[in-house]
Amino acid sequence: MSETGGVREVKSAARTVELLELLAARGDRPARLQELADELEVPRSSMYALLQTLISRGWVRTDVTGSLYGIGIHALLTGTSYLDSDPRVRLVRPYLDEASQSLGETIHMARLDGRDVAYLATRESHEYLRTISRVGRRLPAHVGALGKALLAERPDGELPEGPYRALTPNTRTSREALAADLAGVRARGWSIDREEGVLGIVGFGFALRYDTPAQDAISCSVPVARLSAAHEERIVAVMRETRAKIESRAPGGGGGSVHWRS
Repeated sequence: MSETGGVREVKSAARTVELLELLAARGDRPARLQELADELEVPRSSMYALLQTLISRGWVRTDVTGSLYGIGIHALLTGTSYLDSDPRVRLVRPYLDEASQSLGETIHMARLDGRDVAYLATRESHEYLRTISRVGRRLPAHVGALGKALLAERPDGELPEGPYRALTPNTRTSREALAADLAGVRARGWSIDREEGVLGIVGFGFALRYDTPAQDAISCSVPVARLSAAHEERIVAVMRETRAKIESRAPGGGGGSVHWRS
């Protein structure tokens, strides 16, 4: 049995979290009871009882036949509470608005979570609107500007061995290729994602160094068709200025604010 900080893990709590994470990862693909039981390697009867408990609490939902299961609305409510209570997100939001208005492009904020980045805030361009919001979604850190900006704040020895999952033909899938790219990020001070995560989109990422190592980053995403050398230069200038403003206003050690561990 695993331990955290010398405290034995509570098996039932761990199983509940694993189930919720599994349902969340499936997105719009509901699961059947047997699928969930097989995936988590628990008895069908135990999985059924857990699902019924979570349905009654709003964490899981089921269809009219009672045979399909998906993530429930309470997951959204809890996620919204996380965003609303986080002082970093509250600090950054108005600067995302400012940068988006100045550049006419989409601006993101994300946080490193293991080997992924989780999107915490987005201001969409009026020129290029996604049909699905990225807030609350995850992307492997090695494929995007946000993740690479944060990986560059850490020693290359922390990189996993690979090979890494490719999302486009441009994704760097080897440890060596990613490390070489991160060396360039450190030299420049920001990262560039040229259609590595999404075809047709270039991203510019900037780590927010109010924590050491940085946990959060901001980025600007631009369709390739609208990106010129002059526009790229302006994006970098505006985003560097935005980062400086955010870092200068970041909460310090006092003031009664809570500083959470990631």
